[in-house]
Amino acid sequence: MNVDNLYTVRRVSRRGFLGNIFSAGALVLGASALPVTSLLQAQERFPNADYPADSAAWHPGVYLGMQPDGTVIIVAHRSEMGTGIRTSLPMVAAEELEADWKRVKIVQAVGNEKYGSQDTDGSKSIREFYDPLREAGATARLMLERAAAAQWNVPPAECQARNHQIVHTKSNRKVSFGEVVAGAAKQPVPKKEDLTFKPAADYRYVGKLVPVVDLDDLVTGRGMFGQDMKVPGMVYASIERAPVFGGTVKSVDDTDARKVTGVSRTLTIAPYTPPYGFQALGGVAVIADNTWAAMQGRKKLKIEWTQSPHASYDSAAYRKQLEATVRQPGKVERNEGDVDKEFASGRKFVEAAYYAPQLAHGSMEPPAAVADFKDGKVTAWAPTQNPQAVQDTVAKALGIKKEDVICHVTLLGGGFGRKSKPDFVAEAALLSKQAGKPVKVVWSREDDIHFDYFHSVAAMYLKAAVDEKGRPTAWLGRSAYPPIGSQNDVTARYGGLGMMGWADVPWEIPHIRTENGQAEAHTRIGWLRSVGNVFHAYGVHSFVDELAAQAGRDRVEYLLDLIGKKRVIELRPEAQRAQPNPYPIDTARTRRVLEMVAEQSSWARKKSGNGHGFGVAVHRSFFTYVATVVEVEVDNKGGIRIPRIDTVVDAGKVVNLDRAKSQFEGAAVFGASLALMSEITALNGMIQQSNFHQYQVARIGEAPVQTNVTILQSDAPPAGIGEPGVPPIAPALCNAIFAATGKRIRELPIKKQLASQPHV
Repeated sequence: MNVDNLYTVRRVSRRGFLGNIFSAGALVLGASALPVTSLLQAQERFPNADYPADSAAWHPGVYLGMQPDGTVIIVAHRSEMGTGIRTSLPMVAAEELEADWKRVKIVQAVGNEKYGSQDTDGSKSIREFYDPLREAGATARLMLERAAAAQWNVPPAECQARNHQIVHTKSNRKVSFGEVVAGAAKQPVPKKEDLTFKPAADYRYVGKLVPVVDLDDLVTGRGMFGQDMKVPGMVYASIERAPVFGGTVKSVDDTDARKVTGVSRTLTIAPYTPPYGFQALGGVAVIADNTWAAMQGRKKLKIEWTQSPHASYDSAAYRKQLEATVRQPGKVERNEGDVDKEFASGRKFVEAAYYAPQLAHGSMEPPAAVADFKDGKVTAWAPTQNPQAVQDTVAKALGIKKEDVICHVTLLGGGFGRKSKPDFVAEAALLSKQAGKPVKVVWSREDDIHFDYFHSVAAMYLKAAVDEKGRPTAWLGRSAYPPIGSQNDVTARYGGLGMMGWADVPWEIPHIRTENGQAEAHTRIGWLRSVGNVFHAYGVHSFVDELAAQAGRDRVEYLLDLIGKKRVIELRPEAQRAQPNPYPIDTARTRRVLEMVAEQSSWARKKSGNGHGFGVAVHRSFFTYVATVVEVEVDNKGGIRIPRIDTVVDAGKVVNLDRAKSQFEGAAVFGASLALMSEITALNGMIQQSNFHQYQVARIGEAPVQTNVTILQSDAPPAGIGEPGVPPIAPALCNAIFAATGKRIRELPIKKQLASQPHV
C-alpha cells in the first residue's frame, strides 16, 4: 500500500481573492513606503506566488491592507512554530488601527527583504517589530480619520476610530472603515511625528487573552506543516549522507536501490565547500514516488566514503580537552577590578567545574521541504524560521539570483533554532534541478539527530574568593565550547557567547573576570533555544548555590545579597555607550522577580531533605528577567519527580499574554528534558544517538506536574519570550536535588549522575 496516497492536500488559489484586495480603492499600509514588485509581474514569474497585501496601485508600505468592504489584511512576516507570532504581531497593528479582530484576515508572507528581517530567531520578533507594526496601524487609523473628516468637511481632530468605524465626536455620526477606504487611499502618508498611539488603558488586544488565529486548523488537522506539503508531479527523496561530518562520496552502487518498487533513480548532491554555512551536506539521494520506497531504497545503497578529518572525534576525549582548557587562562571577555590580587590576598576561596553535553534540537517535525526548479527559478515550500535565508542559500547553491527564489512558509512542527538553517531546502532545490520536476526531501528522525546543527558542548570553571559571610569579593569564570562562528569560519576557535549568561552576571562584586577558552568544532554547530544561556546559566547558578551552601545561608537571601543594591549595569563597548540603550541590566528588575517567585512558591516555608527539596535560580536572557523555583522528589534508586515549578517573568510589555504564558510553561518541560536526560555523544566521528530511545526527551511521567507562571505588568520595552524561560530550569533543578539529597550535580544530564550514585 502507498501510504502517501491515503490523503490529499488541496491547494486553494488566491488569484481571485487577490483580485478583490487589489481592486480600485484598496488601501495597503506598512511602517514606511517601500518599493515592491507589481502583482502582475510576480504572478507571471511565479504562478504559485502569494503576494497578499504588499502590491497594489497605491501602497505606502507592506504590512497592512484593507479591502473596500472593510476587511483588514495583515501580513505575518515571521514564522509560526507554536509561539503564536502569526497572531501576536498582527495584534499590534490591529490594536492601533482600532480594527475589529473578527474582521482581520492574516496571511503568511513569502520570503522577501521588503519586510525587513524575517528570521524568527533570538526571541526578537516582538522586540524588533512592535514599533513598526504599531506605526503601521496608527498610520492607517489616521488616514481613515482624515478621509472621514474630508467626507464630512470637519476638522480631523474631531474624528476618532472606534472598533472598525470612524466616529465624529461632536455629532456622533459614524462611518465604517470600508466606506472611507477609497478616500483614505488618496490621503498623503502622515509623518511619523503626526502619529498618536492608544494609551495602554484602552487596549483591547495587546496584553489580553487572544486565541491564536491557527487554532481551528491546528485542532482539526487542517494546518499545513512542511511534512504535509504536496504539489502536482512531485517526487520524493531520501538522502544518504556521510556518517562522519566532512566525509564525501568516493563510490556508489545503487543497483539494489533501483530494484525497490517505486524507486525511479538515484542522484548525487555535491559536498559542501568550507565553510559549511547553511549548505547541503552532500550525499546520494534515492528518488521515488513515495517516502517509504525512497527510504527503503536508500537502505540498499552501497556507498564508500572518503576519510574525514573529523573521524577521530571522540566526545569523551574532547570533554577532557575542554576541561583542561578552562583550567588555563583564556581570552578575557570582562575584567573589572583586580581578580588575581584578590585571590592572592589570603582570603578563602571556593572553586568548582561544570560540564554540559552537546545537544540536538529534536523538534517533533523533522526537516522537510518541497522545491520546484523551473526556467531558472525556484519555488519552495518549507517549515523554515527564515525564508530569506532560504532565498540566499538556494540562490547560491544553484547559481541564480536571490530574487529568482520564492519561499512559502508553512507551519513549523517545532523549530528551536534548527529550522533557521535551510540546508534541507537547498537539498530539495538541487535535486529538483537534476530531476526536472518538483522534489520533496523528507528527513527521518535518525537524519534529524545524526545531521543536526548541534548545540555546543561546554566545560566551565568558576572560582570565587569569599569574605567571612561567604560573600564573593572576587569572581573568575572560564568557559570553553565549540563556536557557532565555525559555520562561516573554519578557523574559528572562540565561542563568542559571553554575553549569554557568563560575562553579564549582575553580581555586585568588586573584582570580576570572565574568559573564553579555545575549542575546535568537529560537527555542525548551531543555536538552540536560549543558546549559550543553556550551559552558562547552569554553571553560574549552580556555583552560586554552592557558595550559599558553604556559607550556610538561605538561597534567596544570599542571591539578593549577591545582586546587591538596585542599579543599572552597562556592559557595552565604550563606542556604543553614547547611544540610548533600552535594555541595560537593571538589577531592580532582577530583585523583583526573585522576591516575587519566593513569595509565589512560599519559599520561606519550604523544608528540604530526605529526598524532597527546593531549588532557585534567577537569570536574565534576551533582555527578560526570570526567576524559577523547582520542587523535586528523589527516591532511593535515583528516580526523580518534579511536582511543581514556579516562575515569575518580567519581559517588559507583553503583547499576547496567553502565548507568553504557554512559552514559559513549555520552557519548563524543555528545560527539564535537557537537564534530566539529553546528551549527544560521538565516537570515531559518528554520532551515537539515532532516535528518541537514545536521545531522550521528558515523557508525561518525567515532565513537571504543575507549572505556575506569573508575568508581571511592565511599561518597559518588549523583550524576549520564547527562550528566557529555559536557562533557570537546569540550575534550579540541580540545586533542588542537592537540597533533597546532598548530592551536587556538576555535569549533565542529571539522570546519569543519579543512576550512578543514587540517593540513600
